[in-house]
Amino acid sequence: MDFSVKKLASDAGVFFTRAVQFTEEKLGQAEKTELDAHFENLLSRADSTKNWTEKILRQTEVLLQPNPSARIEEFLYEKLDRKIPSRITNGELLGQYMIDAASEFGPGTPYGSTLIKVGEAQRRLGAADRDFIQSSMINFLTPLRNFLEGDWKTILRERRLLENRRLDLDASKTRLKKAKAAEAKAAAEQELRVAQTEFDRQAEVTRLLLEGISSTHTNHLRCLHEFVEAQATYYAQCYQYTMDLQKLLGRLSGAFVGNATTQVPSSGVSPSAATIPVVPAAAGPCNPSTSSLTFTEVSPPSSGTRKARVLYDYDAADSSELELLADELITVYSLPGMDSDWLMGEKGNKKGKVPVTYLELLN
Repeated sequence: MDFSVKKLASDAGVFFTRAVQFTEEKLGQAEKTELDAHFENLLSRADSTKNWTEKILRQTEVLLQPNPSARIEEFLYEKLDRKIPSRITNGELLGQYMIDAASEFGPGTPYGSTLIKVGEAQRRLGAADRDFIQSSMINFLTPLRNFLEGDWKTILRERRLLENRRLDLDASKTRLKKAKAAEAKAAAEQELRVAQTEFDRQAEVTRLLLEGISSTHTNHLRCLHEFVEAQATYYAQCYQYTMDLQKLLGRLSGAFVGNATTQVPSSGVSPSAATIPVVPAAAGPCNPSTSSLTFTEVSPPSSGTRKARVLYDYDAADSSELELLADELITVYSLPGMDSDWLMGEKGNKKGKVPVTYLELLN
């Protein structure tokens, strides 16, 4: 108990001495031991490394997970040493919604079958996104975080200890200057030698840690290369998936997208030509940037009727519509005021409205 009280009193005395020395230095009433220029440069570089590593880490986290609530949740799981639950990506969720919608609209319809193709591509894109996030977390963010939570905290602790040793050294110098009696001077000189030795030893330890920042930069450089490699792989996969999807939709659009924009002259009208746009594979109703559409001039019969091949089976919704079977040939024409998405169709003695997207108009 007595030992604890004495130690507490001693620690309080040391703290008070350091506080007095620090205050007098700030007021210009005491001298301060300055570190050499090389040491100051090491300190400055360490501070810059810490500050920029922290900023890069935080912004990379925002890039990989834009949702702040999800970031907070992952942070809490990490602090509690619990496994972060697997999270479905936005691309995977969008793809699943599209596939579910196709099941309800009918996977055999043009819209439904396209939804399935796009949905599958979105799920692949989402999976690639998840792989990129996991790779970046392991190979880039973890080393940065380890530096901030490990090496930097060690450096910070040793720097604080060095500052305390410097205050002790300067306080010893001050006491030596104020000592008058020979005995007091001898005691002050001994105290100064001990303080100088402890300061020099701590300065060397701190210097070695600060010089280790070069190794930290080398390690972070390697991690940065791995991050860029993962990013390049991710974007290459995205490009490949979207190009494959675009080619697939281009083949489908040759069957029904182009026909959806075909205008057939009204019965009894005999224009010189009808204009049918030919849509490139990369074009579509949702791609306004495509401006180079080519046009083919087709001369229809003078009667205004045309032959068309049925692309898909179609069940008539009511008596005004004509039921269709895939691959059969019918005669089609337009009536004044009729919706451009529909044509009148005839086969045998049956007549009724048919959707344009289910037809391939023939010359």
